Amino acid sequence: MTRCERFDVRALAPQRWKNGAGLTREIAFGGADPANFDWRVSVAEVERDAPFSAFPGIDRAIVLLRGAGMRLRSDDGRIDHALTEPLVPFRFPGDVPLSATLAGGASSDFNVMTRRGVFRSALSCHRAAADLDAGALGLLLCCTGAWAIGRDAPIRLEPLQGLLWRTAPGPIAVAPLDPRGALLLVRLCHDRPT
Repeated sequence: MTRCERFDVRALAPQRWKNGAGLTREIAFGGADPANFDWRVSVAEVERDAPFSAFPGIDRAIVLLRGAGMRLRSDDGRIDHALTEPLVPFRFPGDVPLSATLAGGASSDFNVMTRRGVFRSALSCHRAAADLDAGALGLLLCCTGAWAIGRDAPIRLEPLQGLLWRTAPGPIAVAPLDPRGALLLVRLCHDRPT
């Protein structure tokens, strides 16, 4: 686990949305700069109904972390999704402008964005001890409970704490320390044309 960077979402500086409806805490990105990313991982807090910004050429995955969630709708009706079940990923193209309607008060969500044709992501939720295929680039985020990460001198993760790696650490042993524990795994890899 020596090649991993530890983070705590609560310690990350919040960035207020331009429309004032929420804020984002950026965990990490890859690429030239935050505005021209190849991949980006963040946690957002949605405080009121508002439009979601469109991101042309970007594929998105979103997971409800806390709160009642929201309904995501596009003007053309192609997307109409209730993001109300915690820890279930929803994927959609970032090119499509969406409006978000809160289901019952503020909520927070985890976001993965990848530039189409450059990177793609795999996002999964784990609730039991396992040896996870970490991939070459990715992260773990503790969502509920506490987790022991690694076999020798394991790292303890509490909710909203995680680990990020940019070089393959090999399989990662994870074990919940609480029966209600949930852990998100994100694997990022280069998108190969088909």
